[in-house]
Amino acid sequence: MSETRDVEFLEYIVKELVDNPEAVKVDRKVDEMGVLISLDVDSADMGKIIGKSGNTAKAIRTLLRVVGMKNNSRVNLKINEPEGSVRPTSQFNAPSEDAGGIDSAMEDLKSL
Repeated sequence: MSETRDVEFLEYIVKELVDNPEAVKVDRKVDEMGVLISLDVDSADMGKIIGKSGNTAKAIRTLLRVVGMKNNSRVNLKINEPEGSVRPTSQFNAPSEDAGGIDSAMEDLKSL
């Protein structure tokens, strides 16, 4: 029973956060590194699970580690990205349209 407490705990928390609790799927695997729990949710609910700046996901991971410590195991959470989802690009990590790539940057440096 103690082996599944982490899964039950995660399912309870996630299903309370999302709009589509029937789409929540949890998979638990144990290896030499500890316990790996994989979480799948509906693509519309990803933002609720990740939270602003990843704070909700960090909190869930912290709570899972506490549950794991009570059961003498190391628990890690992997949140799987739904199929067909597209990450929004921010202005900071997207290449600008006028960027010419590495060759252009090297030419610019040579001209200095």
